[in-house]
Amino acid sequence: MQIDGRAYRTIWVDPDDGWSVRIIDQTRLPWALEIVRLTDAAQAAHAIRAMLVRGAPLIGATAAYGLCLGLRADPSDAALEATATLLAATRPTAVNLRWALDRMAARLRPVAPAARVAAAYREAARIADEDVAQNQAIGRHGLDLIARAARAAPGRAVNVLTHCNAGWLATVDWGTATAPIYVAQATGIPLHVWVDETRPRNQGASLTAYELGKAGIAHTVIADNAGGHLMQHGQVDLAIVGADRVTRAGDVANKIGTYLKALAAKDTGVPFFVAVPSSTIDWTIADGVADIPIENRAASEVAEITGRAADGTVRTVRVIPEGSTAANPAFDVTPARLVSGLITERGCCAATEAGLRALFPERL
Repeated sequence: MQIDGRAYRTIWVDPDDGWSVRIIDQTRLPWALEIVRLTDAAQAAHAIRAMLVRGAPLIGATAAYGLCLGLRADPSDAALEATATLLAATRPTAVNLRWALDRMAARLRPVAPAARVAAAYREAARIADEDVAQNQAIGRHGLDLIARAARAAPGRAVNVLTHCNAGWLATVDWGTATAPIYVAQATGIPLHVWVDETRPRNQGASLTAYELGKAGIAHTVIADNAGGHLMQHGQVDLAIVGADRVTRAGDVANKIGTYLKALAAKDTGVPFFVAVPSSTIDWTIADGVADIPIENRAASEVAEITGRAADGTVRTVRVIPEGSTAANPAFDVTPARLVSGLITERGCCAATEAGLRALFPERL
């Protein structure tokens, strides 16, 4: 996608040396665009754990390239397994992390150690390129949902609500939930996006608003608790969110607060869609509430907030009283019954096992 006229992916191999990996440090956005160079597996693990990179598809791609960097130091069987274990431990909820590492390991185990590094970079590049292609396809399949809303409300912009950041910054390019928005923009459909701030890390306010602004798409940042009110008053035509893991039965794990938006959408009759590449579907589990591990992050993310002061400096301040504790579950699970449909690279389907298997019959 574009930032000030220059095309970016969120992760790429440095063309100058052909092996180190460059990422956009998302903890610095929207105040600064900083590119970080990763040179070993430990740095890749830190980038995932500390959320320099985030979003399920991008986490998977970063883990794949992290394995490449680890194999440069030691391409042995033991190092392959140890590096995969190191990277797998960084984030528990997003299934793309495990999916990418399992795919890389399956491809590399039969390869002789002397040839592993080159094979690893080829496979990681395929994972990244496939993610871009899948997200473009999600955009094409989701376009009809926005076009349908436009036909139902001629003469005004379609109001789409999204939560957290499931944009191109959460993937290698295009995004999941934002891909239909970008495709709709390209076809000339007038749009307006309600951007949930998404406390406590404010990925909506800092990242989704940033990329929509760079793309020239009208948007308004709202407090997380405002979405239900807007739905009640007919100001939301549809909601599209992303996911960190979807069960084979259609339950959806996504950023904390998604479940509450789905409940409000169900009550008000607002269509609630989840955009998800197949790499985010966990075919091994059916019950999301019982079986999806939910990451609990540091209390400081709730207790503190970072922003730009009037003098231009970026500061972090405490927003709860000293002595108060804070809990920080990073994700919640939206049951399939609250999901209007899933948008995948193969088309849209019901949030059911039958719906998913109709699109992915090889999983039978």
